[in-house]
Amino acid sequence: MTQRASFGEGRPAHVTPTHLRTALELAAAGVPVLPLRHGKVPVGNCPACTRNACGGRPNMKTSGPCACPHPCHAWAAAATDPAVLTSPAWAPAWREAAGVGYHPGGARFTVVDLDTPDAVAWAQRNLPATRTVPTTRGQHWIYQGVMRSSNAVRPGVDLKSSMAYARWLGPGIGTITALPDTVRALAARKPTIRPAPQAPTVLAGGGKCRHRTPAYLERGIAMAEQQITEARSAIHHTVYRAFLAVLSAHGWCGCLTEAHMTRLFTAAQAKGESPRHCTDAWANARTTLGL
Repeated sequence: MTQRASFGEGRPAHVTPTHLRTALELAAAGVPVLPLRHGKVPVGNCPACTRNACGGRPNMKTSGPCACPHPCHAWAAAATDPAVLTSPAWAPAWREAAGVGYHPGGARFTVVDLDTPDAVAWAQRNLPATRTVPTTRGQHWIYQGVMRSSNAVRPGVDLKSSMAYARWLGPGIGTITALPDTVRALAARKPTIRPAPQAPTVLAGGGKCRHRTPAYLERGIAMAEQQITEARSAIHHTVYRAFLAVLSAHGWCGCLTEAHMTRLFTAAQAKGESPRHCTDAWANARTTLGL
């Protein structure tokens, strides 16, 4: 990956912003890339998609690239065409960028994202060796092959491949090996959501759960709905954090009912989240809390 491209006509490669220069090198190797802002999330939505007006699901019938002029749909906005990456439409995004993201599936890769030391130790015991990239809290293990992306397949382990993006953290070390069946099997075993019981739960001490107080529970659900409804960007992350907050307060004692879940899912879907994304976010929050 040695190609250098200018940021606008007539400008030499050595003044190309660092993140864009990295992106162009990856793109030259066939890796679809996009800018990321602080927090490892895509740069803000383009005007046509302000507040997720488009639903955030471009070309879902074909899972094709984002048709908007700006990198506003994460993995779907990732590109390998240097003319796109250096176009005036993308210039503000690269000026704002704090990092580079890439679409593993578009490059025929799968990233096993190991987010804790325990997860890394598990991979070392159970997965075949491949290229590894150190991250802030763990490692990325890169395999050759594409599969369905899935979060929280086990504690501290996410799978990023098709319809997902990962942060570029360097080339890593080791030889990339073929995607093993052991990794594919992780997605197949992903835990499914179970509806919360509708009857009041009796605590170990024999007392009725205090969260059954209507005002307390209603306030928690209403605050989560408001948080989701008022989100202007990072919709996926906001929905997950709202679900996590509700479950951390009310998920241990059986207060939550199907009606409460429906309210939260309805608010999320009004912001463009699909039913599958809602279910995944809820399941991931439960897994994080050990519910």
